[in-house]
Amino acid sequence: MAKEEDDDNLPDKDAAKEFYAKYEPKEIIGRGVSSTVRRCIEKETGREYAAKIIDLSQESQDGVDTHTMRDATRQEIHILRMVAGHPYIIELQDVFESETFIFLVFELCKNGELFDYLTSVVTLSEKKTRYIMRQVLEGVRYVQSKSIVHRDLKPENILLDDQLNVKITDFGFAKVLNEGEKLFELCGTPGYLAPETLKANMFDDAPGYGMEVDIWACGVIMFTLLVGCPPFWHRKQMVMLRNIMEGKYSFTSPEWADISDDPKDLIRRLLVVEPNQRISLDDALNHSFFNPVLWDQDMTPLKRSLSSSSRRMSRIDQLTMAIKSGGFNARAKLRLGLVAVRAAVRLSRLPHTAARDLPLHDALRDPYTTRVLRKVIDGCAFRVYGHWVKKGEGQNRAALFENTPKTELKSLYVSNLSR
Repeated sequence: MAKEEDDDNLPDKDAAKEFYAKYEPKEIIGRGVSSTVRRCIEKETGREYAAKIIDLSQESQDGVDTHTMRDATRQEIHILRMVAGHPYIIELQDVFESETFIFLVFELCKNGELFDYLTSVVTLSEKKTRYIMRQVLEGVRYVQSKSIVHRDLKPENILLDDQLNVKITDFGFAKVLNEGEKLFELCGTPGYLAPETLKANMFDDAPGYGMEVDIWACGVIMFTLLVGCPPFWHRKQMVMLRNIMEGKYSFTSPEWADISDDPKDLIRRLLVVEPNQRISLDDALNHSFFNPVLWDQDMTPLKRSLSSSSRRMSRIDQLTMAIKSGGFNARAKLRLGLVAVRAAVRLSRLPHTAARDLPLHDALRDPYTTRVLRKVIDGCAFRVYGHWVKKGEGQNRAALFENTPKTELKSLYVSNLSR
């Protein structure tokens, strides 16, 4: 049934002859408001790609008309071609356009979004964060060298390829800036918006914003990688926005106790409220956190660790989906149980747990103060409830660090900003 539905959603072959002549579309690997992403195979070479199929046949759910959508997509294509050839930016392979569809064929990143990887592991070590953030910063620096501002940097828009290299993607909000030009439009994702972006939409005398907003977003991403949730999250959206404008965040949560001073210092320099005082990308990449000695150490164990985590996440997700979709499945339940047992055995062998027993009364009184127990709690929470974390404006992975229900806040956010 699912395959038939996938086939029904495919564009008619008469409407996209050029695309079908070169590529064979396969299963859906992602969906957007007015687009679908499919794995596809180039017929001549057998190579795999990802085809983003944009439907122009009807007005989008956001009320954007076909003409506007087509122009916006052409602008994104133009920018993608401007930044082509960089190892940390998604590569646009092909473009096909018909009256009702636009096909964008990208390199296929089989390890998916950084967002999903982070959800599977909850937090990243300093070494893994260093590996990821150096690539992100280098990619953003290249984008800015072309006088382009991305405006929507976040873990959902960062993919990981087969070698677990970063690929910055989704340039839908990106814009080429003229020298000295400032922007005033509100776009992006609330938790990653820079203070100057919010001020440009709240105050008539605001000076606007420029490429520095992407540097701020890098600071938010780095904070999130290290401790699992972003710096400014609050269940009340307007409180979160005020925290952003005031640069109000802290390193006081238990997760920060095990993190050294260098990453904290870099985050402080990235999350400076005044854009003209914010650290430059060149200076950020020369920060002591990216010490060449540390960076040049053997990266093979790190890549092996990242790859192992990615494969482990895929296996567990497949088992969980099999149980949820197919009712009782003895084989899948047994395999999932074995995964849990292996995790428990590995946990028992960790030096933190082998050194001494954890008294029950300590675990009951304040389990979060013990690093290993904290990671187990967070890991279980994200494994059980991770599918609740949406990637839109109204929700945030930080919601899993709270215990009260969350509702959609997009309308509240927009209405308050427009006053």
